Amino acid sequence: MTSLHGTQDQFDLESQYESAKSLLARGALDSALDVAEKILTQNNEFIDAIYLQAVCLRYQKHNDLALKKLANLLEKNPKYSRGHQEKGHNFLAQKNIEASIKAYTKAVEYNPALTASWSNLGKLFREVGNIQGAKNAEKEVRYLQSLPKEIFSSLSFFHENKLHKAENLCRSYLQQQPKHPEGMRLLSKIALKLYVLDEAEFLLESCLEFYPEFRAARHDYVNVLHKREKFPQALQQAKILFSEDPDNPVFKTLYANQCVAAGKLDIAITIYKDLSEKSPQNPQNWLNLGHALKTQGETTDAILSYRNAAEIKSDLGDAYWSLANLKTYQFSTQELNAMESAEANNQTAAEDRYHLCFALGKAYEDLGDFSKSFNYYDRGNRLKRDEIKYRPERIENEIRMQKQVCDKNLFLDKKQFGFDAKDPIFIVGLPRSGSTLLEQILASHPLIEGTLELPNILALAAKLNGRQHPAEEAKNYPYVLAELSTEQLKSFGQAYIESTRIYRDSAPFFIDKMPNNFRHIGLIKLILPNAKIIDARRDPLACGFSLFKQLFAVGQHFSYSLEDVGQYYGGYVDLMSHWDKVLPGEILRVNYEEVVGDLECQIRRILDFCEIPFDNKCLDFHKTERAVRTASSEQVRQPIYQSGLEHWKCFEQHLDPLKQSLEEHLSRP
Repeated sequence: MTSLHGTQDQFDLESQYESAKSLLARGALDSALDVAEKILTQNNEFIDAIYLQAVCLRYQKHNDLALKKLANLLEKNPKYSRGHQEKGHNFLAQKNIEASIKAYTKAVEYNPALTASWSNLGKLFREVGNIQGAKNAEKEVRYLQSLPKEIFSSLSFFHENKLHKAENLCRSYLQQQPKHPEGMRLLSKIALKLYVLDEAEFLLESCLEFYPEFRAARHDYVNVLHKREKFPQALQQAKILFSEDPDNPVFKTLYANQCVAAGKLDIAITIYKDLSEKSPQNPQNWLNLGHALKTQGETTDAILSYRNAAEIKSDLGDAYWSLANLKTYQFSTQELNAMESAEANNQTAAEDRYHLCFALGKAYEDLGDFSKSFNYYDRGNRLKRDEIKYRPERIENEIRMQKQVCDKNLFLDKKQFGFDAKDPIFIVGLPRSGSTLLEQILASHPLIEGTLELPNILALAAKLNGRQHPAEEAKNYPYVLAELSTEQLKSFGQAYIESTRIYRDSAPFFIDKMPNNFRHIGLIKLILPNAKIIDARRDPLACGFSLFKQLFAVGQHFSYSLEDVGQYYGGYVDLMSHWDKVLPGEILRVNYEEVVGDLECQIRRILDFCEIPFDNKCLDFHKTERAVRTASSEQVRQPIYQSGLEHWKCFEQHLDPLKQSLEEHLSRP
């Protein structure tokens, strides 16, 4: 149900809605319609009332009018599962089998707990001769009917995003039946949705101890471990499923995905190719293959894979964005027309639309139509920002606490601390600041290994903070840093070195390029006092706009508004200034513009800081073959060029919000 909390008027609307539902249940269709109409005159965004209208109209056999109401509803919320189910009911009444199947399929995609949709799909699939589809649908019906009513209701609430109701009902049942497998699995799903990742992991780990053959729980366990960025453990669990059923495409995909996360790209590519050959009409297989090939540096083959995905599903925004995100791909006129048509279609899902917007922004940028390009970038950012819940005050509080706790006295008090390894070189800063270029340069050195944006420091910070929803403010970390003993700090540093070995081969030094580690430099220097830290810095406007036009796969929620970008940049500069004061000489600032202007001089400067001898291979970094996972992967496989340094000026007329939020930093180095 649409949440409308906060004012008396809103409570009144909810009360009216409950009244309309009661009238519908009693068969008073005209009265229920009147109440729904009254609700919508007060708030035309109350989509539950639109749904109720559609149900009443179907009962009155006004199917065409009901479908119009549902089209309006689904335009407002394309993932409203019962709206799709209701479409299926209306099409079924009109004996439109093909449309019914499509609607019911979409309904269960968004809410797998809709028994009526599965039941009708089973019948319709048999009617059209799709026996396997019918069997799968009937299997889902049997599964749902086998669940205790409390778990079934909780599952339905979960898929309708009524998480509070789902959690209370599920916990209540598990108090009576603490080892119920589906109950434990469902509660872990709820915990995952609420970002209580440690509980989700614990529940699934416990469930598998009781029921080691419960494959669905193990599948979920892999995803939770991946979400917690425990990639080696996720790979191990995925391999168990793959070994048990190597022909299962779901398990094959899961295993390949974890191979990618763990850096085993050759294995992943082999599996993705096999999946694509066996199911050539599945666009996700081609998309996954393209991502792995891109990371491996096999750009030509990656392009072919992305194109295959787009040909199969013409509104698959991720396929077009993946092509644009190569930064070197030029779209044809035919592709541009297809993208614009899909983006303008109100049936295109919001996720596909913002992917298409970012792709079109890049396409028109390359064509020199900067106004049209910015309009698409702006539209894509607005769509994406509507989807996420970014709270800038959380970052402000985090920076304030780091400065408060990590003062000079903290580091003076803990002179004899940490693990003395010299292996790690941390590259920190903001995304799109030249950090990938620095990593590629350094990773070209025979003594230095490039790895990934390693999650280990962020995971340790989360562990020190304890269990909490990410929307909550920090309770323990960073305050706990002052309480940690020498032994604890040494243990954490040693654990970091051991846990990162899976990403390394034999080079004595390695790079950790997680940009957000700039918020945890105090922690890094406490547990690894000999670690080298490089701050990758770029012109504020160039970096800020580059962030705004980049659609990130995960995280970086601050980047979808010019104002938020400027505010975040300011917080980053402020915190880095603090680290310079309390850890003098421990951080090397490297400006992207200076690297571009005098490559060899900056390479020598960086290597001197890292206490590593110069090697000419660093000058030929673009020839180094290695996996690169960031948006700059293709750019760092080319020689240094200066043409892009002030490219942001092509968009300058649109950047006043960014300029205003960056005003005090624009004159700083």
